[in-house]
Amino acid sequence: MTLRLLAVHAHPDDESSKGAATLAKYAAEGVDVLVATCTGGERGDVLNPAFDTPAVHKDLPAIRRREMAAAAEILGVRQRFLGHVDSGLNQPLPDGSFAALSIEDASGPLTRLMREFRPQVVITYDETGGYPHPDHIRTHEVTRKAFDATEDGTPRKLYYLATLSRAWFQAMHDATEAAGLESRMGPVLDELPPDRLPVTTRIRCEQHFATRDRALKAHATQTDPAHPFFSHDRDLERATWPWEDYHLVNGTPAETEDDLFAGLR
Repeated sequence: MTLRLLAVHAHPDDESSKGAATLAKYAAEGVDVLVATCTGGERGDVLNPAFDTPAVHKDLPAIRRREMAAAAEILGVRQRFLGHVDSGLNQPLPDGSFAALSIEDASGPLTRLMREFRPQVVITYDETGGYPHPDHIRTHEVTRKAFDATEDGTPRKLYYLATLSRAWFQAMHDATEAAGLESRMGPVLDELPPDRLPVTTRIRCEQHFATRDRALKAHATQTDPAHPFFSHDRDLERATWPWEDYHLVNGTPAETEDDLFAGLR
């Protein structure tokens, strides 16, 4: 049986900053991994000061597609854009943008993709979107709608990402200070709310953290090298938190899972 995993994300770079080591792990094991990117990130900011130039802003849609292709190659996954237009963070929502569409129109491309790809496992954000960007919230909504609309009796599992949690940042902060090193996680912890999702599933993927980092850095316009995420020691991370976390939506495992395909193989 061919195992298929679909990760649904809002913008190019989200797949590399959230759960990327998991995708790389399963792809390396022969799972058919497909990333569905809802928008092209056309209204995104340039977060790397080295690329914050008029020329980059002018060509940002094409640049982000090239960055996405490079990241997908690094992760070893397939990727498809669903064709929606980035909504941006300004209000009111731009006409025709992803979050401004009706839920029927917004979910149509993903529903068709799910019927074509027939994944046993689907990953996306919870109802908060992970953070309150309208495209992230809409990504959650269309994934739930497409998942339900494509129910055909085949056993399937839906997961919400629980990665980059407050618990993760706290663990990295504590481990860094315990090692006698300076932690830069304090300001991040000051801003993060308490974790809300119970972790049902932990995927050990520490061997793929370097791949995760390379994929994220391939999104050069979206990656600030000065961000605290890049400051902690990677060997310390592998020893402290060697997994990525998920919340199983359609079911309650008897114990913490270590495989997204548990019960489906």
